[in-house]
Amino acid sequence: MSLRQMEYFMAVVDEASFTRAAETLHVTQSALSHQIKSLERSVGGPLLERMPRGVRLTPMGRAFRPHAELAVRSAAQARRAARAAAGAEGGELHVAAVHSVAVGILPDVFARWRAAHPGVLLHLHEYATTEALEEEVERGTADLAVGPAPRDWPGTVVPVGEEEIVLVVPFDDRFAGRTTVTLPELADRPWVRCAMEPVVEGERFLDLVCGRAGFRPRTAVFTEHTSTAVRMAAAGVGVCTAPSHIVGGAVGEDCVVLTPDPPWRRPLTVFARVPPTGAAEAFVDLLRTTWPAPGAPAAPAQPQDACGSVGAAAG
Repeated sequence: MSLRQMEYFMAVVDEASFTRAAETLHVTQSALSHQIKSLERSVGGPLLERMPRGVRLTPMGRAFRPHAELAVRSAAQARRAARAAAGAEGGELHVAAVHSVAVGILPDVFARWRAAHPGVLLHLHEYATTEALEEEVERGTADLAVGPAPRDWPGTVVPVGEEEIVLVVPFDDRFAGRTTVTLPELADRPWVRCAMEPVVEGERFLDLVCGRAGFRPRTAVFTEHTSTAVRMAAAGVGVCTAPSHIVGGAVGEDCVVLTPDPPWRRPLTVFARVPPTGAAEAFVDLLRTTWPAPGAPAAPAQPQDACGSVGAAAG
């Protein structure tokens, strides 16, 4: 069994066709079929079943696939790491991030990176939740990830900054002339919720913190993305929570931003399976200088008051 055979196997699976896989790999179909048959002999049975219209995995193939995928991705990541450590400027860097970070923070970082390292191609992988982000980094999809601090991460975690979580209301809101608001003051308001809202202690973040403040939030609408929730709040659909960099930088300042009292903040980190080197290390250094350093004046990371935990704030 060889890495090339696993790469060929994954190409057939991804394309669901020997013909398209051969074209993608720039090999003949006969060469591809020979490698797949050799792989099947080495594992002791068929991995793929040829259908009239495409290819599907056998039970053995389904069991084999996640391990082959990890091996192929790990090999690609190892090649990138080796080139980066050697100072290669013609390589590439795969960065994973949750949506709010990708939209609100990374555009400026990527622009600065391109100016300083024009020969290094950046690939951005976006995910809806921190849990999905962690799962994909474990699988080797990206060289590093940017997002809230992961729990029990076995690899490297580097703090790079903090993000402030704010409340968004329209210009004609009764609190529009203020800068802060407490959660109990919003007990009678409808809320715009987001599918990316994390689950904390078995509850969605907003349900948890509002429950601690003595009420249950009345949901007006659920959205898929944080940026959409902000637009809905600006239009008057309801109040929403969002990272401040989404509201001011990515969505546009066409709404009123209120700071919860006490304020909510959560740490941002870069995490990876192995310590960043070369291009990856340079990217981490750039992110740390671009984003405010951890430890800026703010509420404690895990407040014990009725307004809940900053570390769980909405993404």
